[in-house]
Parts: sequence; C-alpha cells; structure tokens
Amino acid sequence: MTSLEDEVMRTRAKYEDRRRRVEEEERRKRLEGLISSDDGGSDIDDAFISAAQRKKEKTKRRMLLKSALNMGDNETENALKRKAIAVEKAQVEAKKTLLEKHAQLVQEQPDDHDEQDRREEEQRLLHSVPQGGALFAIAELAQGVTYKESFKTGWRPPGHLRGLASYEIDALRKRKGIVIDGCECPPPIGSFLEMKFPGCFLKALDSRSIIMPTAIQMQGIPVALSGRDMIGIASTGSGKTLAFALPMIMFSLEQETALPFKRGEGPYALCIVPSRELARQIEEVINYFSESAVKQGHPTIKTVLCIGGEPVGQQARAVQNGVHIVVATPGRLGDLLNKKIMNLELCRILVLDEADRMLDMGFEEELKNIFSFFKDQRQTLLYSATMPTKIQQFAKSALVRPIVVNVGRAGAASLNVLQEVEYVRGEDKLTRLLECLQKTPPRVLIFAEKKSDVDMITEYLLLKGVEVASLHGGKDQRERHEGMDAFRRGDKDVLVATDVASKGLDFKEIHHVINFDMPDDIENYVHRIGRTGRSGKRGMATTFLNKKADVSVLMDLRQLLMEAEQELPPFLREMGDDTEVVSTEGGERGCSFCSGLGHRITDCPKLVGIHTKTTQNMARSHAEEGF
Repeated sequence: MTSLEDEVMRTRAKYEDRRRRVEEEERRKRLEGLISSDDGGSDIDDAFISAAQRKKEKTKRRMLLKSALNMGDNETENALKRKAIAVEKAQVEAKKTLLEKHAQLVQEQPDDHDEQDRREEEQRLLHSVPQGGALFAIAELAQGVTYKESFKTGWRPPGHLRGLASYEIDALRKRKGIVIDGCECPPPIGSFLEMKFPGCFLKALDSRSIIMPTAIQMQGIPVALSGRDMIGIASTGSGKTLAFALPMIMFSLEQETALPFKRGEGPYALCIVPSRELARQIEEVINYFSESAVKQGHPTIKTVLCIGGEPVGQQARAVQNGVHIVVATPGRLGDLLNKKIMNLELCRILVLDEADRMLDMGFEEELKNIFSFFKDQRQTLLYSATMPTKIQQFAKSALVRPIVVNVGRAGAASLNVLQEVEYVRGEDKLTRLLECLQKTPPRVLIFAEKKSDVDMITEYLLLKGVEVASLHGGKDQRERHEGMDAFRRGDKDVLVATDVASKGLDFKEIHHVINFDMPDDIENYVHRIGRTGRSGKRGMATTFLNKKADVSVLMDLRQLLMEAEQELPPFLREMGDDTEVVSTEGGERGCSFCSGLGHRITDCPKLVGIHTKTTQNMARSHAEEGF
C-alpha cells in the first residue's frame, strides 16, 4: 500500500505542477492582451481550467495571430507602394530643368511673396501722400521754433486716482473700451464731480439728464484739463462736444477771474468746425453752460459765433468788445484775421471738431492761414468720428507730446443703429421713400448727394402732404436756419439735406435716417447714419442702392455691415467671402488712408481722386506757363 500511495502522490504532484505551468502561461498571455478574459464566471486564479475553455482560447489566439499576419502584409504592401511613388517622383524631379524647378518654387510660395510686395507697395503709397502743413504755424516753421513741453495748467486728478497702479488704470480703460497712445496720460475719471467742475456745471448737466460721463468724456476731459494735446476718436453721438466745451469754459473762467478781459482782448479759446450749422450748435452748448455759471455768481464768458452768411459788422463789434471763446468756420475766421479785426495773441486752446473732414473739404489753405496768426504755444484738441491712420500720423507730427484717445475703431458705425440696405431702381426711389417713412414715427432725416435731388424730394413729399424742411449749401443762411429750427422744434417731421447736415449735428429723437443714394465715401455714410442712435438710444438707417454705386464703396459697406453684425442683403453677400481686409499699418484692418474696410490703400478711390486732382492741377499750371 505504501508503494501505491507513493505513486499516487507522485502523479498528483506532476498534475499540479503541469496545471501551475498552464495557469502561469495563460496568465502571462492574458496580461499581454492575446486572450480576452471576458468569460463570465471564470477568474484568472481558478484552480481548474476545462478542456472546452482551453479549446476556445486556443481558437481565439489563432484568429488573433491570423489578423496580425494580415495586418503586417497590408502594411508591407503600403510601404512598397509609397516607396514606388517616391522613386517615380524622384525620377520626374531629376528630369526637370533648373527653370522648371524655379517656376515650381515660385508657384508653391505665391502668397508670401505677393503679400510682401503688396505691403511694400502700400507703405510707399501711404508715405507718398503729401501731408501738407495745415496744423503748423508758418512763423514757427520759419524760425525753427519747436515746443518740447506740454501746455501747463493747474488742474490735477483726484488723489485717490493718482495713487492707482498702472495695471489698475489699464483695467479700467479696458472695461470702458478706451485705447490710448501716448506717454503720461492722466487716468480716466468716472464722474463729473471728481473732474472738479463747479456746482453750477453739475446742475446744468443734471438738467440735461447727463449724469455719468461717456467713455470719450471719461478720458478726453482729464486729458484736456491737464493741458495735453489730444486726438479724440469716438463714434457719432458719444458726447465729443462736451469733452472739449467744458474745458474751454473752465479755462476761460479761470482767466477771467484772475484778470478780466478788456476791450479788444481775446479770444482765449478757439473752436473751428467745417459747417455753419455745427458751429451754431456748439455755440448754443457753450452759452448754456456759461449762463448757468453766471447764475451762480461766476464771471460772464463771452462767446462769439463767426460764420458766413451773416453780417460781418455785427461779428466784428462783438469781437472788438472783448471775447473769451470764438466758434467759427475757416472762411469767415480767416477773413476776420486778415482784416485785423481779430487776433490770436492770447489764444491758448485750439479745438478742431471734425478735423479730418475739414481737410477733406478743402480747408487746408484756410487752416494754414489761421495758424500763421498764433504767437505762442497753444493746446490743440482734434476730435472726429472718422480719422484715418494717415491723418492721425500727420496730426501727431504737428502736436506736442500728443495723446490719442480712441473709443472703438476709427470710422466704425454706431452699434445702436439698425442698418438696412435695399436695391432700388432710380425710377422707384420716390415711391419706395414714402413706404420707408412708414417704418418709424417722426422724426426722419433724408440724405441726398445733389442739391437738385434735395429740392425734388422736398417738392414730392410736400405734394404727398408730408411736413418737410430742406437744407443744402445753395440756400441762404436765413433759409437754412429757419429749416433747421423748424425741424428741431418738431414743426417738421422730415428734413431732407445734403452732407452739410451729416457732420456733428445733434438732432433730438431722430428715429430713422434714409440715404436716398449711397455717398461716394464710406466716411460720409458713417456720419450720415450717426444722426440717429445717439446718446445710447436706438435708431434705424435705410440705404437705397442701385447699379450707379461704386464697387469699392459697396465693398466698404459690406465689411462695415459685417463688423456691426448687421444682416447682409443677397446682392452684397454674393460680392465676396467673409474675410477681413488687412492693411500694412500694424495689421490694422482696411485701408489706412480712408478707413474703408472693403479695400486696401492700393485700391483706395479717395486716394485715386487726390492723385487725379493733383495731376490735373499740374497739367493746368504747365499749360498756363506754356501759354
């Protein structure tokens, strides 16, 4: 029995050793991923593995091995194909001549070379545009006079703002959408009280429902009060007039309190604007705040309006009696200076509202003449809603340590205006105009390019029973003034005008602006639709287009609508893709000469017009010399 027991023990040991080896082999293979252990109920440490399970796992291993071999065959076949293609390509490349290889390289990299050449051409065009000298005083240029320091004033920001760190000030500007360019810029101030205005000004602001300053006022007023030269850029209806009117009155009060002005003295501050209506509007704003100051016991601030179309004698007498602030158009102001009725010996603040538009409208020679009468350093403030990069660079070269205050993109349309564009044939415009007048309640402003169109639209609407007034440069000053006042008072529901009413004018409760035709310049379009949607209110603009519209202006309009997230009509959507045009100046979008988003400076119609006009003038002068 003993020998039998020994034999059984040896057999059992052999079996257990074999089973242990099988379990270790199966465990190793499972760990290597060759066998799946998803049999429900069987564990890796089971003491017994049945023959059926081993057969099943063996079949799985065989299938895995077969698929692995097939995969290897496919990879080998693909590798052979790639090698054959590479050999064939190398043979083709070896047969190419040097000229063919060079042509291929040029074809493979056209975008980089074309883009570099295009940017170089744009830079050359931008710097080739004559800058002129409208903002330089001729005597100072002749004598080599340059000013290194800014104009000195006694105003300082509140102490708690002066103690802020630069990153805190930058964060405040970022929240308000303010971008500055310049050194040592004072911080933005969020209330008129902290700007240190007297109580009479705060009451006057409150009476006009002006509680908090707008973004351009938050930054523009501190810059102006600190004596720094400034270029202020903000959308239409953002409150730029108050940003320069209040500092002008403050400094005039300071001068009058220190030493009263006598007969023949003044002005201390000068504001130049492109149109008579805008000049009258600014004068009314200044008079309103000046009268509020007088009621609180402050000295009287005398303001004189110097514009064409009104008697020179009356304006001359007002100036000779002593004046603190003059609001003028370039033509009449130059006439008064040339006749020595007025002088600028005491003038220390110069404001140019809609500065770029004055240069575009041909006032450069008048501005040169005006600047020649300055006798000392002055603080210069330039404001506009559309100021292209070229004019900004030119203006900065003429100012002393200027600060550029930009709220939004220069030339951008107001986001408070719903813009609609319609394709209307010329013979259907008047009929469609009546339909568009039904979109909103009064008051409505209609713009047309030609004076004859203004008169035609006015007569048509009068025949249809619409209360309408008209305004254009062909009317005398009395008619222009009466039409404007009737529209402002609400006696007229509709005002039909040329672009003389598009720049800077502030009409209350304009619900709808209709462009009877598309202007030749996208900047004029921005100014037109900016008559509505002012002071945070909503407005609507409708523009009629047809085949007469210039393609480049349509592309600018298309990009402008896309920027403001407005709906594109089908005929504008089909004109191109939705990509943005980029210019050369620091990656800035659009044309750096006219701020149009739909073209580059190489295709700028405004620049082409300037070159054409220059060429015609040169040809005319040469012809006269030859004659």
